[in-house]
Amino acid sequence: MQLQKDNLIQYCANSLGSILATLEDLPALKLDELAPQKTALVVLDVINAFAREGPFQSPRVEALIPAITSLIRLCQSHGIMVLAFADCHTADSTEYDVFPVHALAETSECELVDEIKEIGDYTLIYKNSTNGFLEEAFQEWLIENRHVENFIIAGDCTDICIQQFATSLKADFNRKNQRRLVAVPVDAVDTYDLEPHNGDLTHMMALYFMQESGVKLYQSVEG
Repeated sequence: MQLQKDNLIQYCANSLGSILATLEDLPALKLDELAPQKTALVVLDVINAFAREGPFQSPRVEALIPAITSLIRLCQSHGIMVLAFADCHTADSTEYDVFPVHALAETSECELVDEIKEIGDYTLIYKNSTNGFLEEAFQEWLIENRHVENFIIAGDCTDICIQQFATSLKADFNRKNQRRLVAVPVDAVDTYDLEPHNGDLTHMMALYFMQESGVKLYQSVEG
């Protein structure tokens, strides 16, 4: 299809306005309405490589840390289990064919930020791709914790690791005809700015695509 630039920009502007209005009117997720033993918080990639150092270090991701740590503490206070994923690659990672070298194994870039490590009481899963859902350790966890019906997903990056994990998880439950809550609180996810990767645009569109896939969006999480 031949794209007409002027018409496309105007058409997209109208659509973006509608999407933004929808995202501004999201409810809060109330933890008191979820059974703690059937709920898990999944925190993706709040590590030094994206928050504090390296080619993908982003002030936007670093700014997420207070919201993430508050969410972890809130969930733990309700007896909700926490999983934390950390990007971790070997030197020959094929992901480096697409992305700059980052989160190299046995470096500080692979480590969760200190604020999360200080909280503790989480299950740590390392991942060698953008999609943590595919990791064998997580698949084993899913089998062992098949009673979990509610997943709250937070971290970064909205348009890559968050979107891939959330939509894969939801699609897998759909495949099994299992009704499960896959929830993303908007105030606990974000992505990076790195031209031409516009953080605001990709963040918003990723949220929209997740919602279109059956992932439930919330403005925040409340106790």
